[in-house]
Amino acid sequence: MKKNNESSSSFPIGETAQEKRYSHASEFYKLQPFDRPRPNTEIADIPVIDMEGMCDDPTRRIKVVQDIGNACKHSGFFQVINHGISQPILDGAISTAARFFDLPTKEKEKFMSNEVHEPVRYGTSIQDGLDKVQFWRVFLKQYAHPLKEWVHLWPNNPPEYRQKMGDYAVAVQKMAIDIMGAITESLGLGPTYLTTKLDDGMQVMFVNCYPRCSQPELALGLPPHTDYTCITIVLQNSADGLEIRDLGDGSWRLIPLVRSALQVNVGDYLEVLSNGRYKSVVHRVTLNNEKARISISSLHSLGMDVKMESAKELVDEEHPKGYKESSFNDFLDFISKNNLEEEKSFLKTVKIQK
Repeated sequence: MKKNNESSSSFPIGETAQEKRYSHASEFYKLQPFDRPRPNTEIADIPVIDMEGMCDDPTRRIKVVQDIGNACKHSGFFQVINHGISQPILDGAISTAARFFDLPTKEKEKFMSNEVHEPVRYGTSIQDGLDKVQFWRVFLKQYAHPLKEWVHLWPNNPPEYRQKMGDYAVAVQKMAIDIMGAITESLGLGPTYLTTKLDDGMQVMFVNCYPRCSQPELALGLPPHTDYTCITIVLQNSADGLEIRDLGDGSWRLIPLVRSALQVNVGDYLEVLSNGRYKSVVHRVTLNNEKARISISSLHSLGMDVKMESAKELVDEEHPKGYKESSFNDFLDFISKNNLEEEKSFLKTVKIQK
């Protein structure tokens, strides 16, 4: 039986190649040839949506809601600018995340756990001991909403971590509710359809580091998967690596970097709510041989045990109900027994077979 601080490749936490910042990928990280990323991936044609005026200009809101709805329908992904979060808050979150990952192992391993239900958890894989292959990533998972209930569990080293990461957490939670209001409005459900449930719901943040790798063509930072959320909002530094699977032809496309933009992807919850009108997007993280990629993924969903179901307004003879009810806790129970590569199969478990 594995000890609590062992990784899936039998390297103790603190001794994995990505934590040691080794530049080469050992056999534990090498993917099968058909799973490996291809060089010169085509850049994704992703909408960049200007949110300025969305909340106080009715005419402007109509256009933004339409643009967001089209993005959810056709690509499952978009980027937003003029979103209301200041550059100092964005920069502060990224800088304190980078400083955390630069700490000695003994500081970071205080948060080490294999238990996926832990509210704060440091690790190198989603479920140590079950991953079929090791991925080139280290992360800190933390619950974030409401902030006052969780922030005391977060790292207090670096000293500014709780303040800077907390400022960003609060700002991005507010933005997520605004975006979800536009999404439900685009579905004809109105802007406040989920507001109360989201305000009472979960915000889970994954603070990620994908170190530089001299053989990025052999490994991945994260395997293809979807997110069991309504939406995920991603902040990253100036290193690219996030790819999405095109909803049309199934090819992998690299998300372009846009200064000060935040990336938004449709999650499984939203696919269920929309009764399949909007599809959760499969994505993965590739590596580069020049610099580390730091990202902060903020996942927004309903309460732990609150069931998401397809909106009754979106179910009719032409569009019969396509999904069973399920909760975030159901999903956690699922991934505690399965690896991340199988995450898409959880959505399959809630689909109603025709």
